[in-house]
Amino acid sequence: MNPLVIDASVAIKWFIPEVHSDAARRLLDAPGPYVAPDLLFAETANVIWKKVRRGELTEGDGRRLVKDICGLAIEAVPCRALAVDAHALASATGRTVYDAMYMALAVRLNTKLMTADDRLWNALRGNPMLAAHIEHVGVGR
Repeated sequence: MNPLVIDASVAIKWFIPEVHSDAARRLLDAPGPYVAPDLLFAETANVIWKKVRRGELTEGDGRRLVKDICGLAIEAVPCRALAVDAHALASATGRTVYDAMYMALAVRLNTKLMTADDRLWNALRGNPMLAAHIEHVGVGR
């Protein structure tokens, strides 16, 4: 089975209750494997840092969550290996290179990017070259 590319918006919902968390957690029942640019770990750690700064999580909870996310069974692909493709996709779609890293990996592996990012989903789902490679956890499955 093809791996699923998981973005930070999905991985964070596996641990923090938010809109679409239940749908994101259902992905954990899928046979996998899961893959992501190594950027995923920086992005999720940053989300957790923001939640600690806003008082939504304690420092201890934040450290534990970062450790738990870093322990996920997700194959990390170096951003260096995706940079050229991600830059081209970002230029073509107007999305950030950060978002395009995930999409570039999904295209390269001929699989789906699973996201809970409404803006990313809305920007790319109508693109004829990319629509087959992106799925919103709250819409599909």
